[in-house]
Amino acid sequence: MSSYDIIFAGGGAAACVIAGRLAAADPSLKLLILEAGEHTKDLPAHVQPARYFSHLAPTSKTVTFNVGKKSDKIGGRSLVTPSGRCLGGGSSVNFTMYTRAAASDYDDWEKTFKNPGWACQDLLPLLKKTETYQVEADKPTHGYSGPLKVSLGGTVTNVGKQFLDVASKIDKDRGKIDDVNGLYKCDGYGVIIDRWIDGETGRRSDVPHHYIYTQEHNKNLVIKTGKRVKRVIFEGDKATGVEFVNDTVLRPDADQTVETAKASKLVVVSAGAFGSPTILERSGIGRQDILKKVGVDVKVDLPGVGENYQDHNVCFIPYQASEEAETLDAVFRGDPEENAKWIDLWPQGKGLIAHNGLDAGIKMRPTAADLKELGPAFENRWKTYFENAPDKPVIWVGAVSSYLGDISIAPARKYYSVGYFTQYPISKGYVHITSGDDANASHDFDPGFLSDPADHATLRWGYKKAREIARRMEVYRGDYLPGHPKFSPNSAALAKDETTGASLTAVEAPFIEYSAEDDKAIEEFNKQFVQTAWHSLGTCSMKPREDGGVVDSRLNVYDVKNLKVTDISICPANVAANTYSTALTIGEKAAVIIAEELGLKL
Repeated sequence: MSSYDIIFAGGGAAACVIAGRLAAADPSLKLLILEAGEHTKDLPAHVQPARYFSHLAPTSKTVTFNVGKKSDKIGGRSLVTPSGRCLGGGSSVNFTMYTRAAASDYDDWEKTFKNPGWACQDLLPLLKKTETYQVEADKPTHGYSGPLKVSLGGTVTNVGKQFLDVASKIDKDRGKIDDVNGLYKCDGYGVIIDRWIDGETGRRSDVPHHYIYTQEHNKNLVIKTGKRVKRVIFEGDKATGVEFVNDTVLRPDADQTVETAKASKLVVVSAGAFGSPTILERSGIGRQDILKKVGVDVKVDLPGVGENYQDHNVCFIPYQASEEAETLDAVFRGDPEENAKWIDLWPQGKGLIAHNGLDAGIKMRPTAADLKELGPAFENRWKTYFENAPDKPVIWVGAVSSYLGDISIAPARKYYSVGYFTQYPISKGYVHITSGDDANASHDFDPGFLSDPADHATLRWGYKKAREIARRMEVYRGDYLPGHPKFSPNSAALAKDETTGASLTAVEAPFIEYSAEDDKAIEEFNKQFVQTAWHSLGTCSMKPREDGGVVDSRLNVYDVKNLKVTDISICPANVAANTYSTALTIGEKAAVIIAEELGLKL
């Protein structure tokens, strides 16, 4: 049996931030990271930003494909939600899209959910500490000396430029925002979307290469990959270690002999929105009836474990593009000529390999006219959640220079997509264990998508907003029909491709008028087409125990000692952003908390 000071059950983004900070502050600390996936060091799929699409391939082993329950709310489908399964977790496989939560999101964590020290003013120094903002100097909410570089990436495509150009001409209710990630404003078009990409080297700004691999000289920082934590070990109410087994994804026949590691100071569960609650449940911490059903002795009856699952509901609507369009489609297909064209530029931080295809977008709030379009289903949500929080957007709409569907069945050509996702869906789900003993067993997972009518209204509105911009962009050559609603042949909204009479819409042309039948077609389409945004959170919420909380504001699991949860699962409510920035901030905050308790100064 091996012994350490601190054990991390999971090696995702937040865990690697914490371990890296603590190891740098006190190299004598004995730290163990147990990660189910593998290392990512210098592998092209992880350091070249444009390779992110490879992680979505059905054969991918760098993510876990979490299969949800079938639901009639999404057309009888089972939603498949990927989560990072490699060192660095999502930071090593995500779209490198740099977006930050609204300031009021973090203020809600402190005020609404009673977590002192978690307001935006408390977290802003940590947001800045993480980054080196290469886009523009002297921005007050950005940092300039952190380990992770933020830039515009290797290029700006004409797809992104045309999106912004059209939006500025047809959307007179909204202008431009100088910094869409300044935390305090929304409802304006970003000049260009920033990226977690080093503008000088073209490399992904992931956590392992900037917090962990920089400390390979430290032999007290131990990383074991291919290991899945089975449960936390307790002596009385004190966490003293973990049991773990071999992961079976890469090695299905791996020996399942249980190994044990002891922790003298702390056990940190940091396995994400899927892994963290299920580790707790196998350890006897969770809702009583769920634990008893799978034969786990109840140590702490904590009903909030695995509940409050949240994500963003996203649709990327595809359009046929002209040959002049600058897109990533050929790169995603692995075209040798296209890869050769860009690979030499990549180390200089230039070209499409140093890019993610996401150039422009908006975090949008509805106007008075839009609220009429959203209708009664959304009215209560607007009045109780959004109306008095002007930094909170309702939906994101943006351009992507590629097709983001199944490239194995789509004809090889150039595409672009204009996507939309709900920033704060009402609908929630859950994640629970199906076995008390098998750490490799699949989860009991219900994403809960579209269970509230307000979420349908938001997506319907998003489709209409996105399409008006998309069909006016100069690169437009038609709708890719499998990715659009099935409107009636006589509908003014009928989708058309290159072969059925599609034509570029004039900027000054009137907007499409949708009938009630059209609205039903859009709603049915969204049910069939909506997907995860990879933004899973909330399943070990940081809020009062009596309100369904799992951890307190110091990230301690209720009713036990020496056990913390420190990842995106602690979010008590959703955030208006891709979740990488929030995961990093949680990691930095957790590092500060743990360092204080150890008597260290970071």
